[in-house]
Amino acid sequence: MTTRNRQATALTLACLCAAALAGCNNKSPEAGRPNTAPPQSSATTNTTASTPSSAGSTPPSTPTDAPTRPALAAGSTLAAGEAFIGYYVDLLNYAYSTGDAELLLAESDKGCVGCKGIAGYVRKINAKNGGLQGDFKDRLIDVKEIYRGKSGHLGGSASLKSGTFQERATPGASPVPQPAGTGTMEFTLSPSAGNWVMYEMQINE
Repeated sequence: MTTRNRQATALTLACLCAAALAGCNNKSPEAGRPNTAPPQSSATTNTTASTPSSAGSTPPSTPTDAPTRPALAAGSTLAAGEAFIGYYVDLLNYAYSTGDAELLLAESDKGCVGCKGIAGYVRKINAKNGGLQGDFKDRLIDVKEIYRGKSGHLGGSASLKSGTFQERATPGASPVPQPAGTGTMEFTLSPSAGNWVMYEMQINE
């Protein structure tokens, strides 16, 4: 698990176990792995499905345009929830690249502790200020499950993958190598103005 995920995970474990998923039930009529394909990344980002690069490779280019919610992620269906996860990963990568977490927070519930943890991290450590170099972007491999809870939330998990990269805690600090790896995003979505937003999340290695 990378530092960026470790910081958010410590804060969100209790939230996910208690409040976030309290109304979710895998036995819901709509529970389970949806038949839709994994959501595609929005067209305005530079997220790719390439294999992880080596530590000395050229860092991914910084996106010039912010991601926008794709049409597939609009609405309050299970399919829209699954597509929203792909969009949210794009927002994470945009924040890692630019240090701008405002769009990420705009698509998150105001009480999302994990989202605030990631936002605090990227404001200090990001590719724009040299804090991240290499193949640091997360790639959505699969939404493993997504299900509707009695409280109106969606719960589920998704598989993520990142390549090798270097992380600097401060501009003058020595780079810390981070290995390529896979992780699981545990998420809960809540409805807001007819669409899904991130209610709580954590990323585990």
